[in-house]
Amino acid sequence: MGKLVALVLLGVGLSLVGEMFLAFRERMNASREVEPVEPENCRLIEELENGSEDIDILPSGLAFISSGLKYPGLQNFAPDEPGKIFLMDLNEQNPRAQALEISGGFDKELFNPHGISIFIDKDHTVYLYVVNHPHMKSTVEIFKFEEQQRSLVYLKTIKHELLKSVNDIVVLGPEQFYATRDHYFTNSFLSLFEMILDLRWTYVLFYSPKEVKVVAKGFCSANGITVSADQKYVYVADIAAKNIHIMEKHDNWDLTQLKVIQLGTLVDNLTVDPATGDILAGCHPNLMKLLNYNPEDPPGSEVLRIQNVLSEKPRVSTVYANNGSVLQGTSVASVYRGKILIGTVFHKTLYCEL
Repeated sequence: MGKLVALVLLGVGLSLVGEMFLAFRERMNASREVEPVEPENCRLIEELENGSEDIDILPSGLAFISSGLKYPGLQNFAPDEPGKIFLMDLNEQNPRAQALEISGGFDKELFNPHGISIFIDKDHTVYLYVVNHPHMKSTVEIFKFEEQQRSLVYLKTIKHELLKSVNDIVVLGPEQFYATRDHYFTNSFLSLFEMILDLRWTYVLFYSPKEVKVVAKGFCSANGITVSADQKYVYVADIAAKNIHIMEKHDNWDLTQLKVIQLGTLVDNLTVDPATGDILAGCHPNLMKLLNYNPEDPPGSEVLRIQNVLSEKPRVSTVYANNGSVLQGTSVASVYRGKILIGTVFHKTLYCEL
């Protein structure tokens, strides 16, 4: 009798695990393929071969690009090379990327850059904040940009007990920023288990020298984050839930959710078109292909534009889509005066004139 009960319980357990895995595959769009949408005037950037996970562009057209991310469970074509920050001048006829030198005693061998955010001070000094994962931990590095020398000067490293599994960052003041936590568990196996169970334990936090607090929670996997041009609203991508949360920012830095835009694709980083206020979203049409990389059947790429974000019916259109034959694992898209840079987690970078 005892053996029979054990077998029944085992059968029920396996059935539940099977159902959870099937549900997980559905959330990851495991069967989805994309129809190509490719602008005519596009070319790959030769200097960027090992990813361009995040991109932020100055009003002057200088684009900062984080490259070389090493992330548990994801492909990396240069595992022994440290990460870098590249710069491109989008005002040039044929812009090229150059790696920025970093001075100031920063440990470049441990540089593993993820999300980035520019902050321009009142005196017009440009600072670059970078989510870094040395030894797979999470810190935020602050650099000053020296435009004439085309270099970065290391200033400071920020650490905090709430800054764990940090994915992206948006800076709104001197050492004042929002950051996303994409996994509750820091162990890669438990992180995968967390996604399969759909635990929704991740959050957005606010950091300042005086206060650090969680300001929004209940995300499957909080990922990209950005702010509207007037800084009244914060946009948060939940990659596993395939949506974007529109949050109102309050004077005390708390966030209140106004609406959620469902997209049906796995949303990574977000940027805002400075000319229109539209959201540009770098997306993974099929995340299972990203997690189980196969060069014969690579992960595709997708870029969406979301217009009229605050209206009852935002308009969603596809700017770019490819099955992986050109670009694999798109994570971000950023625009400047009719030009777009499309970055990837570990692959190449595409430049298009729209």
